[in-house]
Amino acid sequence: MPMKDRRFSVIENEWITLQDGTRLAARIWMPEGAEADPVPTVFEFLPYRKGDGTSPRDESTYPVFAAAGIAGVRVDIRGSGESDGVIDGEYTPLELANACELIAWIAAKPWSNGNVGMMGISWGGFNCLQVAALKPPALKAVISIASTVDRYNDDIHYKNGTHLSAQLSWAATMLAYQSRSPDPAIVGDRWKAMWLERLENEPFFLEEWLQHQRRDDFWRHGSICEDFEGFPVPALVIAGWADGYRNTPVKAVEGLGGKAKALIGPWIHKYPHFAWPKPRMDFHAEAIAWWNRWLRGEQNGAEGWPQMRAYIQDGARPSRNREFDPGFWVAKLEWSEPEMDCFYVEQFGTLTPGMPIAGAHDHDRYLRSPLDTGTMAGEWFTLKPDAEMALDQRTDDAGSLVFETAPLKEAQDYLGRPVVDLELACDDEWANLCARIVDVHPDGTATRVTFGVLNLAHREGNDKPKALEAGRKTKIRLLLDAMGYRFRAGHRIRLSLSTSYWPKVLPPPTDPGVTIDLASLGLALPRLGDHQVVAVPEPANPDPLPKYRELTPAETARGVERDLTNGLTEYSIYEDTGLFEHPGFGLATRQLRDELWSIADGDPLSMTGTSTWTCDMQRPGWFVRTISTATIACTATDWLISAHVRAFEGDTEIFEKTFSKKIARDFM
Repeated sequence: MPMKDRRFSVIENEWITLQDGTRLAARIWMPEGAEADPVPTVFEFLPYRKGDGTSPRDESTYPVFAAAGIAGVRVDIRGSGESDGVIDGEYTPLELANACELIAWIAAKPWSNGNVGMMGISWGGFNCLQVAALKPPALKAVISIASTVDRYNDDIHYKNGTHLSAQLSWAATMLAYQSRSPDPAIVGDRWKAMWLERLENEPFFLEEWLQHQRRDDFWRHGSICEDFEGFPVPALVIAGWADGYRNTPVKAVEGLGGKAKALIGPWIHKYPHFAWPKPRMDFHAEAIAWWNRWLRGEQNGAEGWPQMRAYIQDGARPSRNREFDPGFWVAKLEWSEPEMDCFYVEQFGTLTPGMPIAGAHDHDRYLRSPLDTGTMAGEWFTLKPDAEMALDQRTDDAGSLVFETAPLKEAQDYLGRPVVDLELACDDEWANLCARIVDVHPDGTATRVTFGVLNLAHREGNDKPKALEAGRKTKIRLLLDAMGYRFRAGHRIRLSLSTSYWPKVLPPPTDPGVTIDLASLGLALPRLGDHQVVAVPEPANPDPLPKYRELTPAETARGVERDLTNGLTEYSIYEDTGLFEHPGFGLATRQLRDELWSIADGDPLSMTGTSTWTCDMQRPGWFVRTISTATIACTATDWLISAHVRAFEGDTEIFEKTFSKKIARDFM
């Protein structure tokens, strides 16, 4: 029968026993007749629970693959879901070795044609690239979404030597996720013993991450940019402009050359067939063509796809519900370093086309932003198109030095990574600098197009921070995140500079400010250059996610409160997934995140962050809950971190554990 009409079955739980005796839990979508006519397989390896965590997106994609004659194998990492053991960290050698073993297990099955692809978003996007770099023989191609090739600079931990608040948020998330119980309907009476083993032995990831504040071997591990030439298989690398992982497709095609195909849409941190803002893309058709080319040998031309396809946002506006971004798709058959449009400061507050002229004027300006500059920045990685995305930048620009062009006489199109060059002086050993490119609409609305941050001690590299010499002018180059944007005629291009970008970026221990030599200040924007305007098909199904039974509704809130009397700013996040029951499994789950960041005027050492998660799981006659809290504070010399986990069976507390650690600051 035609591949697109093939019937399939779903194995809800398959035990796979590793060589060390650990049993991992898998969910498998199997095309009918695969043992008689072996099929390729797509493998995904995650710590997010196949039975409830990722089941909506899995159920939107793997049945489509199976109907096209491609098996799907979704496996929970050890210590996750119903898999045995305890997780030992992110992307560890053990995790990657287990993945290689699983690929060999798949390839040896009678229903497998011996060719395996690996796929994923975020964690799964990371580890599919990392596993491919290890060259397991049966792995022939990958699709990596919202991922990184450089774990230090393009993930939730650090960015050019600055400390991202997302590091605490994600450590709290993983503490909560890994504290959850396995499902007794699958593992049977072992569930409680397995749960207690996890609770007792799970690590608090933040302890390990904070012991590596510079780009050392810990971060080089799993960063495929360390050996692009040795990467062996074709990689389709996808990201969204609204997400923190927007640099990866550009870095991938620059490093991997013809082995990589890049695609960047307007999206948040979601699969592109159900992501926001729209337009979406028909990810299923794209992925099936990719797998058919590299796992079946079908001569469908996938190797000739343009090296870069990108959505050029056209006058996007910030919104509390950003459903659609206007724009158009472009393709570049081969990616090359773009030519740059250069701007300089001719007089204070302006950006003028051209190159800076050394000594043309003497305009030193001192910049010391309020410590709460940055509350409109949104999240590092965005899961909803609301206030998680950057909002109107006028609030943050009020605490910044801003420079802008005259209204543009004609539209200007850009694709690539902007660069800011300047000379500055500082009276301390280091400070942070943030640069933002902003589209100023005729009505004054300010859309953040992209941004970049730099710990000035990391100006010569991230592996060996170097103190500034107090008061001495120093040349700085700041490479911003990638952008794909059209500035319309009548709009202005604004460059905003600040020494704070809180809470996205945590402050250094002192707040010295910087003195900027405006005569040295230059901005370079990457021209779109030669391209084709192309069509990227949208999915036929506008609502592809399955619907589960709602028992209590979801709720979200995000706010900023400024105590003008005491000079305290608080940034709060409240996310309640609601309680939903899977109609096939009968398991109901709910997660609640309650997070608060605070900082006082003029006192970077007042910074605190607290993230509390409540996770509920229930079946008739069975209810378990975990409450986990992670916190960070600081002194001039140390980071102070702690965590607390409590577990309940029904109303009875059965476990409690506390972590506490003081870790020295390392030029951060």
